[in-house]
Amino acid sequence: MSAHPHIDDWPHTSSPESGTSLSVRILGASGGIGPGRRTTSILIDRDILIDAGSGVGDLELPELQAIRHVFLTHSHLDHVAFLPFLIDTVFRVDAPPVTVHALPDTLEALQRHIFNWVIWPDFTALPTPEHPALRFRALEPGEQIDLDGRWITALPARHTVPAVGYSVSRPDIGAFAFSGDTTSTRHLWRTLNELPRLDLLMIETGLPDEMDHLAGATRHYTPLQLVRDLDHLRHRPRIAITHLKPGYEQTIREQLATRNNGDMIVLSGNERFELVG
Repeated sequence: MSAHPHIDDWPHTSSPESGTSLSVRILGASGGIGPGRRTTSILIDRDILIDAGSGVGDLELPELQAIRHVFLTHSHLDHVAFLPFLIDTVFRVDAPPVTVHALPDTLEALQRHIFNWVIWPDFTALPTPEHPALRFRALEPGEQIDLDGRWITALPARHTVPAVGYSVSRPDIGAFAFSGDTTSTRHLWRTLNELPRLDLLMIETGLPDEMDHLAGATRHYTPLQLVRDLDHLRHRPRIAITHLKPGYEQTIREQLATRNNGDMIVLSGNERFELVG
């Protein structure tokens, strides 16, 4: 069981240079759009983005320009839709490239269907192929990347397309994990249990219990399925729920509340967590 670090909910500023905290800012956490809803995107400190849903559109230009790395969980539109706008907005001939980290299948989908000169310019070749605005870096589940002392690990997930989640940790500060879109898979929980610590777990619950057949077909969690799987987790992190389908939010909230372990919140976007060791 991991010990909780100090986790505050809003507002703080953080930067990788400060060395005192790990900032997790929820830009979007909804399973759809509409007033007050933004699709999945999470800003880590100032320079790392996990997924590029519509929540990215609320950032100011200087905040967009500070992003240097984007980690994508999978290729579905609600997780990548604002990546083309991000790259176009921050494009400068003399600017360093933004690196997108993702599974090979996800990168291939982006190249074939979005950055293809038909839907959007190919920024992997602009302004020149030698000095592009956008750079792709393939990763595999289990792979770790060190970005200024922040370790990002690709977690196994089970969705309708190849997908991963991510954990982000600083040994001296704390760690959080994000499931991405997934349904029940023992590989995810086994990997989470192997983490040295886990202080915050953001995990999806897309559909209510009575839609378990559809959840199975689309590979999303229901409240009942999630609670059953949480029994396999040896850590005791704070649990934050994401990706509720519009129109079913209240039902999902009520079903989660009946099984709430007292340390679970439902994200609506615009939250910030500060992990301070």
